[in-house]
This record gives sequence, structure tokens and C-alpha cells, in this order.
Amino acid sequence: MQRTVVAIDGPAGAGKTTVARALAARLGFTCLPSGTFYRALGWRALEAGTPLDDEAALAQLADATEIAISVEADGRCVARVDGRDVSDELGSSAVGEAASRASVFPEVRRRMVELQRRFAEDRPVVAEGRDMATVVFADAEHKFYLDATVEERARRRARDLRARGEAPDERRLANAIAARDRRDSSREAAPLRLAEGAVRVDTTGLSVEEVVERLLRAIRSRPESV
Repeated sequence: MQRTVVAIDGPAGAGKTTVARALAARLGFTCLPSGTFYRALGWRALEAGTPLDDEAALAQLADATEIAISVEADGRCVARVDGRDVSDELGSSAVGEAASRASVFPEVRRRMVELQRRFAEDRPVVAEGRDMATVVFADAEHKFYLDATVEERARRRARDLRARGEAPDERRLANAIAARDRRDSSREAAPLRLAEGAVRVDTTGLSVEEVVERLLRAIRSRPESV
């Protein structure tokens, strides 16, 4: 099958990962979870004690670290850092914060973009992240932007953290999400924005299935590209 890319961008907590996995399963594509690449590097930086405000050190770490992301038949994402499976360690708030801080640096993003494009070289993918439709796969056949209110995104993140055994404060989460929105949209390298031609979907109050159906309708309106 020739390579086809469905690119989904949007802020933290908009539902990109869950929707992308479900959409990929419906299409028979592979889900490319771009945030996992950054979380893997964030985990490595925390382990190595690399300062998260030192672009040169983080870029050097990114170039020296072997990051391998794969997707199992059941849709589970497996992340290996220098051969070690760290999949279960990437969902913490600390790793997420480290990934977010590292991702603002152009040299770090250069390395991650290289890995993400390599991942999609020989297969059709549903790629989700913050610069999939604007930078990594700017020529994607299908582009979407998922969004939701900050309050809704904080509720979703709190639910995920509780499932991991954490006890989050939703108000603090909402403040952190708003701060991340500002950081992502104002960064110099690949700022978060709506790509030209992308379909925007507000997921507030919608189920995963409802969002997936909206995306499928848009994709099927161009059947020759799937």
C-alpha cells in the first residue's frame, strides 16, 4: 500500500491520541504518536539529569539516544530508549513536563522530526501531535485540528492520571494546560497552529466515536486518496 498520511494536530488534552488510535484502526493504518518520541527523550533527560533549559545539552542527548517506537497489533505503543522498554514510565506528569520543555528547542525538534518521518516511510499512518500537518507531514492528504475547552482537557487529563494512581488537582492541571498552550503556540520552532486546509473539530462534549465519525466523513469525501 502506498504511503498515505492523515495528520492530526491540536493542544494537549484535545483527544488526539485516543482519536488517532481509533481512526487508524478503522482505516487499517498505523498510528504515529509523535508525543511519545518527545516523552521518551524527556524520560531520558530526567534519568541523565540533563538540564531542561539547556538546548545544546538536550540536542546532544537527542542525537546520542536511540529511540525506537513501535505499535503492536492491539494498538499498544511500545517505546524503547537505548534498548530499554520504558513504555509504562512515560505517562507521568514529570515526564510530560520534561517533554514539553525540551520540545521548544529547534535542534531537539529536528531530531524528532527525522525519527517521525522515518517511522512513516513505508506505511500509511495517522500521525498525531502539534506540528504534524504544519511541518512533519506538511504534504499530508488529510489534515485535522482537534480542540476542546481548557476545562474539558483538564478533566480528561485528571481522569488519565487517576487511572495511573495519581491524585491530580484539576484547577492546577487547567493552569498547566493553559501555560502549555501559550508555550506551544509561541515557540520559535514549529508553533502550534491550524494548518492551511485543516478541518477543525471541537471535541468538547463529543465521544471518541463521534469525533472519529466526523473525521472519517471528511476523509471519505476524497476516496481516491485512501
